[in-house]
Amino acid sequence: CASFLRYWIREFWAMFRLHNSLGETLQQFQELIREHGQERLCPLLETKWINERDWSWKASQKIKANSSKKRKVSLLFDHLEPEELAEHLTYLEFKSFCRISFADYQNYIRSGCMKDNPMMERSIALCNGISQWVQLMVLSRPTAQLRAEVFTKFIRVAQNLYQIHNFNTLMAVVGGLCHSSISRLKETSSYVSGEVTKVLNEMMELLSSCRNYDNYRQTYSKCVGFKIPILGVHLKDLISVNEAMSDYVDDSKVNVQKLQALYNHINELIQLQQTPPRLDANKDLVHLLTLSLDLYYTEDDIYELSYAREPKNCKAPPATPSRPPVVVDWASGVAPKPDPRTISKHVQRMVDSVFKNYDHDQNGYISQEDFEKIAASFPFSFCVMDKDKEGLVSREEITAYFMRASVICSKLGLGFVHNFQETTYMKPTFCDNCSGFLWGVIKQGYRCKDCGMNCHRLCKDQVAFECKKSAKGSSATATSTPTNSSLPGVRGGESGENASAQTDSVVYTQQILGTSFRPCFIDLGPRQRGKAQQCSLASQTHPPPHTLDAIYPQ
Repeated sequence: CASFLRYWIREFWAMFRLHNSLGETLQQFQELIREHGQERLCPLLETKWINERDWSWKASQKIKANSSKKRKVSLLFDHLEPEELAEHLTYLEFKSFCRISFADYQNYIRSGCMKDNPMMERSIALCNGISQWVQLMVLSRPTAQLRAEVFTKFIRVAQNLYQIHNFNTLMAVVGGLCHSSISRLKETSSYVSGEVTKVLNEMMELLSSCRNYDNYRQTYSKCVGFKIPILGVHLKDLISVNEAMSDYVDDSKVNVQKLQALYNHINELIQLQQTPPRLDANKDLVHLLTLSLDLYYTEDDIYELSYAREPKNCKAPPATPSRPPVVVDWASGVAPKPDPRTISKHVQRMVDSVFKNYDHDQNGYISQEDFEKIAASFPFSFCVMDKDKEGLVSREEITAYFMRASVICSKLGLGFVHNFQETTYMKPTFCDNCSGFLWGVIKQGYRCKDCGMNCHRLCKDQVAFECKKSAKGSSATATSTPTNSSLPGVRGGESGENASAQTDSVVYTQQILGTSFRPCFIDLGPRQRGKAQQCSLASQTHPPPHTLDAIYPQ
């Protein structure tokens, strides 16, 4: 009996986290064993280790990024081989897939939605982010020929994903390429070869929802070893089994067949986490891709850029109706905004990776040319930046700019960006970001005019707290030396909710349409106080948030 209980605890320990009463019952059973003189059996029934076990961390550590200097890869999108992109996307996908526990699948079956299921939400957000990123990287190129080259590159990425057996990311990539904002680009399509179009059609056929994804299921069942399934298809199967079979049978007996069927489906997904892929991921490239995928866009955003690239032609005949793309809108309504602290962490890691690879002199600067090349790998716009040295960009400037760009592109809202002013404090004050003391006699730090937050000069561009605008912020007992807001696209004289609301749509539209609209202004910081440098935003944009839907019931 003790051996059986030990097996139960070891194999189904997650149940003890879900139901505290199980642990309490086992403790009572241990007391009963001691009373009968069988204390030696008590260690077999120990459950304290369960609370110390981080299941999702352990599973996701089966695959690790290589941080050694032996393997060098480029951080430039145009230089990356399709095989490298496929491997690193698979690395991110597998890490996310491994964090979904047995209990997460159970919760999904009970609720039928993603509510209060953060690990599953994160996995879906990654899939949507990849699909959006694919669309944006195509639309970010100014000419039809360049867009066709990026389109072709992602087809090669899809082929490599198929060879790796990463079907979930394959669905995201193909879904992005089949999105109507891309398929409507007739001029771009004219530069795509017939061979590439043939491969795309084959991928669409493989991932088609016809006959309940029969083509995919047949291919998936033949794969051995490592594979990542299309999560939405298998979650749909779980819901179908749960709804088709009753919980109880004759005389209120538990339907064991239903429990066995659900267990078999979930256990199959869990077992896949035990077989990591054989690939060598570069840590720096992982950081760059992670930041690129921290996005949050709407359908209107992506279509606005698509029409800016190739406007509607009223004289052109209507397009011939084609079969619907693979799966449209995966998990509608499930696109959680990136957490501010997470974005800050991703920015810091990415900047560290950039300087490790491009700061050859280790003097804290990289060339403007290198920065502009790296910028092309990101699906959001970049402005001309203020430089400490002619032709060079500092670590602080890059960190500040990525934070500002990520805040807007992640749709955290312009309210997230603080309206900092250089300030002289009349009493001891601590930094609200790093908790350090603000040293100095005058102008010790910066204070947000809207929410009253205090911080160091080096901390003000790395703040991961939302600006909670209030009247208290501007009534502090401190003398302020105004400097322009750290928000790109807002002129120095504007602040508060009205300015934020007024500039939100303007700045965002300029980011999407780039040079097709009037130029914007970006604050240069305290070194050039009172000046605003005019700059044109590169014509790059944001993808639609939900790319593959119809699978998850809401």
